[in-house]
Formats: sequence, structure tokens, C-alpha cells
Amino acid sequence: MARACRSNSLTSRVGCAKLHDMAIPLEDLASDIVGKAQRGLGVSDDALAEKLGVKPDELEVIKQVRGVAPALVEKLATALELDAKALTDLAEGKYTPKVTPPSTGFFQANTVYGDMTVNAYLVWDPETKLAAAFDTGADATPLVDEIKKHKLTLQDIFLTHTHGDHVMELDRLREKVGGSIGVHTPEAEPLEGAAPFKPGVTFSLGKLQIETRDTSGHSAGGTTYHIHGLDAPLAIVGDALFAGSAGGIRTDYRAGLRRIRDHILSAQDNTTLAPGHGPLTSVKEEKAHNAFFPEFRQSVAKDI
Repeated sequence: MARACRSNSLTSRVGCAKLHDMAIPLEDLASDIVGKAQRGLGVSDDALAEKLGVKPDELEVIKQVRGVAPALVEKLATALELDAKALTDLAEGKYTPKVTPPSTGFFQANTVYGDMTVNAYLVWDPETKLAAAFDTGADATPLVDEIKKHKLTLQDIFLTHTHGDHVMELDRLREKVGGSIGVHTPEAEPLEGAAPFKPGVTFSLGKLQIETRDTSGHSAGGTTYHIHGLDAPLAIVGDALFAGSAGGIRTDYRAGLRRIRDHILSAQDNTTLAPGHGPLTSVKEEKAHNAFFPEFRQSVAKDI
């Protein structure tokens, strides 16, 4: 689980709030990815052990992937529709996303929530200074401080979904900033005091355009926000996608993955992806390294 962040070449550009002694680690271990795929596909431990030709009590070690025979990892990945190399690279600590985020108008706040951390984001039009927050994190203070630092006007708060760790500071954020602030939530996840919208609409923020896309699956109304008008493309993806992984898809697993593919990974390769947990990543990085989408690696192999 993600726990903190440190100042480095990336965080110094976009801002990284709260703790500065560690980089934000990947949200999921290989075993987390395996577990999410199992639950999504409805594959029990007994069924998985049978597919692999091992005893059920051997699975816990195999699910860690690191140190497991490549042939067995390949069988595991095939059984769960995952990419074996991406799974192995993540398990062996070989995957660290390389990202070039917008140089201005973007801030990441990483705050502690129990034994994990959660991200919230601030986006603003550098010309008009109109800003929008995306989720609130577990502590709104970094967002409030950034608003004051740049003398921004917070016009909107957009929710990727309404799980507690993403909305718990909503009232406090509005109180600390003051003024008239619109709060927007996907219509499938109504929240008192928030205006519902159907993904597919586009909002304006000064000269920026905020395009909404349906990436439900982890939650009933999970929404991705594509930001147009900054000096680099950006998408706030909530818990739909993490660096090297994805949020647990709770209903219609394959359809949930398809929405991620169609509404996030269809963006241009240099699009920065800002997830609800873990570090920033990009479309290019996830096509190359996300175990849930082996088709991208297969298509590259066919082209060689």
C-alpha cells in the first residue's frame, strides 16, 4: 500500500504533500493483482491450484511471484488473463513509472489514511487562476495551502467516486476555502450537497476543458476526468487504475477492464494518469507494464 512521498524530480514539479522522506510506492503487490484477478474472474484457490497443477497450500508462495519458476508464473498469468512479464517485473521491483506531468496548473496531495495513503489533486487554469479539486484525500490541508500559495479561486470539486477515503474532507475543504464552490458527483453515486452528472459531459474551468468518462467497476459511478488545455495531457482516474495495477473491480470484471482500456488507455501515450492511490503514471507506462492488460504487450510482440 502507498504510504508517503518525497521531494524528487517529479514531485518538485507537481507538488507532493504531507510526507517528504519517501517516494510514493506502488499501491499493489503481485499478490494483490493475483487476488483481484481471481475475485474478478471468480476463480477459487482450489480451482487455481488445479489449473497450475499444484497443491492449494502452495498457492500463497506462488502468488508472491518473486522467485517462482517462470513457467509456473506463465501458467498463473494465463489462468488469470494477466501478463506474466509485467507481473514478474512488478514483483521483482523492476517497475517504476516514468512520467512527465504538466509543468504548471497541477498539484498532487498524498495524505495518510490509516495504514495507507490516498491521493487528491488540484488543477487550475494558469491564466484565470480558477481551480478545481479532484477528491479530498484524508486531509484537505495540502489542497488549501496550495490554493493560498498560488492565490487560486476554487470553483469546483469533482469526485471520482464516493468511497470514504476520497470524500471525508469535503465539508472541511469547502469551509476552509470559502466562497461558492460547485461539488460534482457521478449520478450513480449520489451524495448530499453534490450535483449529479452523467459521465460524458464536459465542464469548463477557465480556458481548460474537463471531459468526463465512465470508468465504473471499482465503484458504481467511478469516473475519469480528462483535462484539456494544460501544457501536457492529464487524466484523473480515481481508483479505476493504479500504476501497474487496477482498483478491485466489483461487478462485471471484463467489462470494467474494457472501460479502462477504452476510456483511459485510449488517450495519447504521454497522458499523465493521476490515480487515487500510489504514484503518478502514464498511458504509455501502463500499456507496457500493467499486468491486467496483456493485449498491449501482445500487440507489440506481433509488430516486431
